[in-house]
Amino acid sequence: MTSTVAVGRPEDVLRHVPPHADIVVPLANGEPDAIMDALEAHAGELHDVHVHQMHARRERAYIRGELGDHLRHVSYFLSDATRRAYWNGTVDLVPNHFSEVPRLLTAETRCSLVVARCSPPDKHGYVSLGTNADYTASLIGRAPFFCEIDRHMPRTFGDNELHISQLVGLCEHDAALDELPAVAPNDADRAIASLIADRVPDRATVQVGIGGIPNAVVEALGDHRDLGIHTELLSDGLMRLVQDGVATGTHKLQRRNKVVATFCLGSQALYDWLDENAAVELIRVDWVNDPRVIAVEPNFVSINATTEVDLMGQCASETVAGRYWSSSGGQADFARGAMYSAGGKAFIALRSTTKDGSRSRIRLHLTEGSVVTTLKNTVDHVVTEFGVAELRGRSLRERAERLIAIAHPAFRDELGRDAKECGLLH
Repeated sequence: MTSTVAVGRPEDVLRHVPPHADIVVPLANGEPDAIMDALEAHAGELHDVHVHQMHARRERAYIRGELGDHLRHVSYFLSDATRRAYWNGTVDLVPNHFSEVPRLLTAETRCSLVVARCSPPDKHGYVSLGTNADYTASLIGRAPFFCEIDRHMPRTFGDNELHISQLVGLCEHDAALDELPAVAPNDADRAIASLIADRVPDRATVQVGIGGIPNAVVEALGDHRDLGIHTELLSDGLMRLVQDGVATGTHKLQRRNKVVATFCLGSQALYDWLDENAAVELIRVDWVNDPRVIAVEPNFVSINATTEVDLMGQCASETVAGRYWSSSGGQADFARGAMYSAGGKAFIALRSTTKDGSRSRIRLHLTEGSVVTTLKNTVDHVVTEFGVAELRGRSLRERAERLIAIAHPAFRDELGRDAKECGLLH
C-alpha cells in the first residue's frame, strides 16, 4: 500500500461496500456525518447492508426503516436517535457487555468496513480517532478503514491512531462535535453522592458513569487525593478532578500517571482539553472494560446508576417501566472487575422513587418486561438518598432487610409485607 492516500469525496466509500456488507461505525462523536449522508443518498445502489453501532448520533431515514432492505441499522446501545425506531421494529438490538462488542463484531459480522471521524493527520501521517477508541480501535488492522477528516476532532493518544497508509479512503468534512449538557444534581443526588464519596479511599482508581448522580459523586470527591481514573466514559467532571489535582494516577498499577478511557463525551471545554493532551489515553474497550484488567488495580471503585432494584438485589439498568431504553453498556464489566479488585467496591445508585414520587424504585419484583443488567450475585452496594445497603455475601433475608431500610419511608411497610408474603422475610 502507498504511504499516502489522496483525499477524495464521501461518495468514494461506495467502492468499498459490497452486497451484504457489515459496516462498523464508532459511537457518538466518532460517527462521520458526510460518509453516512453518502451511504443514505446512494442506498439504492446498496444491497442488504447492515450498519453496526452503539449510540447513534442522528436519527436518519435508514434508521426509521425508510430505505428498506438496502440499509438497516443494528444497535448495541439505544440512543435518542434509535430508541423509537427499535420500538417500531426498524432497528435491531444486540444484547452485549461493552467489553465484548469487539469480539461480537469480529465473530458474528463480516467487518466489511469501518467508517469513522478522525483528526487531521499529524506531520508523521497519523490520524487519531479523537474522542473515541471504543470497539473501533480494536478493529485497526483487522478491517479496512475509510475516514472522514474533521478539524474539530481533537487529537488524542492511545490505541486509536492510524497511519494514512492504513486507510482505504479519506474525505474531509467539518462539523462541530455534539456536546452533552451537564445534568444538574438535585438534593437526593447530592445525598447519594456524599454516601458514596465517604466510602472511596484516597489513592483509589475510579470509574464513574454519567448523569445527575454520577456528576454529584464527582463533585463530592473534590477533597480526595491521588485518585486514578480508569473509566469507560471520560466526562467533564473527571476532567475537573485532573485539573484540580485530585486525580493524579500516581498509585495505579497499569498506565500509571495516565487518565484511561475508551470514549469521551461532554462539553467543548472537554474536547479542547483533550487535544494533544498526552496525559489522556484512549484505549480499546476490550482492554479498558475487561474485568480481568480492572481487577488488577487495588481499591478499584465502580460507580453506576440503575432504574430499579428488587429485594434480592437484581438491578435493571437498561429498561424504563419495562420497556427497552438503552442497553447493558459496561456496568456489569466494571461491577465484576471491582468485585475481584483487592479492596474494590462497586456502587449502584438510584433515587428511591420515580420522579413524581408515586412508585418505589426498590421493588419486590422488577417491573414486568424489565431485564437484569447487574446480577444479584455481582451487586455489591446499592445506594439511595436514605442510605447504603451492603449486599455482598448477605443472605436473601438480609438483602431484603437492608434494601427496605434504604427505600423511601412511604413504601417500607408495604415492601416488608410483600417480602413476608413471598417468603423473603419471616
